[in-house]
Amino acid sequence: MMANFLGIDVGTSGTKALVMNAKGGVLATATAEHPIYSPQPGWSEQKPDEWWDSVCRATKAVVKKSKIKPASIVALGLSGQMHGLVITDAAGKPLRPSLIWNDQRTASQAAAIEKKVGGRSKLISLVGNAAMTSFTLTKLLWVRDHEPKTYDRIRHFLLPKDYIRLKLTGEYVGEVSDMSGTLMLDQKKRAWSKQIISAFQLDASILPPVVESHEVTGKVTEAAARALGIKPGVLVVGGGGDQPIGAVGNGVVRDGLLSATMGTSGVVYTHSGKYRVDPQSRINTFCSCVDGEWCMFGCVMAAGGSFQWLRNTLGDAEVAEAKRKKVDPYELLTAAAAKAPAGCDGVFWLPYLTGERTPHPDPNAKAGWIGIHNSTGRNELIRAVMEGATFGMGDVVNLMRKRGVNIRQVRLSGGGARSAFWRQMQADIYGSGCATINSEEGPAYGAGLLAAVGAGEYRDIKQACSAAVKVVRTIQPNPKTKQLYRKLHEQYDRLYPALAGEFQRMAKL
Repeated sequence: MMANFLGIDVGTSGTKALVMNAKGGVLATATAEHPIYSPQPGWSEQKPDEWWDSVCRATKAVVKKSKIKPASIVALGLSGQMHGLVITDAAGKPLRPSLIWNDQRTASQAAAIEKKVGGRSKLISLVGNAAMTSFTLTKLLWVRDHEPKTYDRIRHFLLPKDYIRLKLTGEYVGEVSDMSGTLMLDQKKRAWSKQIISAFQLDASILPPVVESHEVTGKVTEAAARALGIKPGVLVVGGGGDQPIGAVGNGVVRDGLLSATMGTSGVVYTHSGKYRVDPQSRINTFCSCVDGEWCMFGCVMAAGGSFQWLRNTLGDAEVAEAKRKKVDPYELLTAAAAKAPAGCDGVFWLPYLTGERTPHPDPNAKAGWIGIHNSTGRNELIRAVMEGATFGMGDVVNLMRKRGVNIRQVRLSGGGARSAFWRQMQADIYGSGCATINSEEGPAYGAGLLAAVGAGEYRDIKQACSAAVKVVRTIQPNPKTKQLYRKLHEQYDRLYPALAGEFQRMAKL
């Protein structure tokens, strides 16, 4: 019987399960949703057992859809949303809902962390990153500050995908790429930071052992096998956080390759064989899913989200026409944008609909068009949104260059990769050759590849990616448009500093 592999990605809105064969061919995918709760403004929580429910539903569905024999699945890999706090009692029962990555209640804890260790630079030297509300240590300290009785009952600390591992295998294990986002891992040593544990008087016994992403961490129990519709004994590998493991799915496991994923947020990611950090922490450094190596990435909070906002707010005509023609309204919006000239006659869009993270960590930043004049038309406004989102992504690309990354190719994925017009715009703004690959499954696919490595199908993850991930399309920058966008990008980069003070004043109104 030919071996098959399962990739499971526990995302924010739902779980995706994927079945692939030994050659990396995707046989089927399935998704199952789970809810988000917001008990107060700025709070964002999920229930770990609802993740498990969606994992079970998605896995049963994908096994049925793929028409494989369940016994052919020999290993599975786990991916998950990063940073979410899961705390359990001694029996592995969650003590409260998880504070997930976009929960914003921990600003005071983030500030206190940097002060406690002797400043931002010191923290970066210890764990590779500055403190932000998304990182897990801030959430753990919030529980200690506000729910001390719950904190005193903690016996195990996990991240979202690692809770699923616990349900699958009964083992408490984390891995280096995901735990890099906790502010508690010494990334150079790929081990828990003794200085952080000491500074915050943490109980080290609650922290799980950490392994590399391909390492086998346990086997699926009989009870879990029944819940998922697979056989007991399936190997479960370490897996990874959604960004590092998504890069595996894009084949970005060697120096010089970048991935640019234009989803609701936009993420630019690069692999690095050596440990490098941004002294200002504008881009994050984490351990990668490649043994002993690292990655850097930055996030534009509302890149594709800007285009989605445009469709939902001002795209009624395109939505109605798309319904009549049975096409995607984004295709019609993109066609309108293509009628406007590059640069939109001096109109810019700042994509700060939900504040910004990279390169401006400012939750109070606001979005808007700048430069509208009496000859500005609707097409220019649409194209400006696409250009502004791409300039934001380009800022991250340029930060990578400043950190010494020699860019050989940018691999495009997400909504921005599905349009020939937007692919060319990205190549022109990034000033680099771009490519698309033979899979769009991202983290779930990366999880499947890691499972194949853990089961011995491939020597390592680099060999797996070389065998399975193929470039299907390349896009080169247009020299004339590249030069124009370079000048326009310089103007774009002057706008945020000019308005930053006003954004802060607006937040106080």
